[in-house]
Amino acid sequence: MQTPSQPGALPASPVSVEPMVHLNEPLPDLASWIRYFLHTDIPVLLETSDALEVLRAKEEDVDAGILAELVDNDPFMTMKVLAYVASLRRNKEGTQTETVVSALVMMGVAPFFRNFGLQPTVQDYLRGQPAALEALLALIKRAHRAAHFATGFAVHRADTDVAVIREAAFLHDFAEMLMFCYAPELEMEIRAMQRANPSLRTNSLQRFVFNIDLNDLRQSLMLHWGFPELLVRISDGRHAEHPSVRNVLLAVRLARHTESGWDNAALPDDIEEIAQLLNATPRVARGFVYKIDQSV
Repeated sequence: MQTPSQPGALPASPVSVEPMVHLNEPLPDLASWIRYFLHTDIPVLLETSDALEVLRAKEEDVDAGILAELVDNDPFMTMKVLAYVASLRRNKEGTQTETVVSALVMMGVAPFFRNFGLQPTVQDYLRGQPAALEALLALIKRAHRAAHFATGFAVHRADTDVAVIREAAFLHDFAEMLMFCYAPELEMEIRAMQRANPSLRTNSLQRFVFNIDLNDLRQSLMLHWGFPELLVRISDGRHAEHPSVRNVLLAVRLARHTESGWDNAALPDDIEEIAQLLNATPRVARGFVYKIDQSV
């Protein structure tokens, strides 16, 4: 159930026993999609839901660091925690909690378990949609690689916002992840069109199928959910001239282009831009990204 006084906060409800009804037709515009996601429950990965129940049984031995390690590995749970803590801070003075661990420290362990009950799972939402589930899990795996690349780049650049940059890269494709949960047939339609014509750009297909740019949906939801200002700003690709934003975009792009191997035709351009970001030669930059990838 949603917290009644906090419309738009990601709900923390018990698992529904009702079968999931997916969207088979796109909503007409961005405003419609925003309203839809502001009033729907968000699932988490099955392993996250199971692990939370194990920790719930020994709550007195759990601290914010233990919870953060679990939450930080699940983009859906990350969204829920950041949005819930943001709802607590609305109309209150104070510094925004910019990372999952700071959000959990601010919330406290007991209130976390009190407000986040047994979580619905992605696997339940996509029961009967094995291809969509497989594609979603692959997308989440790619998000982990993007976060890893982003962290490596940020550390090399001595950026002071490493944790937020990592979070921005990890959540970059969360709008697409949500579409897999709620409109899997439409997402698989995009995949089918890409297989038929690999030259088609993902963003163009998403606009064609969903009537919106998913980047716009991501930024709008982050604002409505009250995500930290720094995280929202670093996630906004329209400001690619900023080094932290560029850090995120290049990490996401590299993860996408190397998802199936290191022979993508776009990779030389990626390496060239990464070299510029890191103030290194392309040869050094290539070796650096290989090293990062091998350490995953």
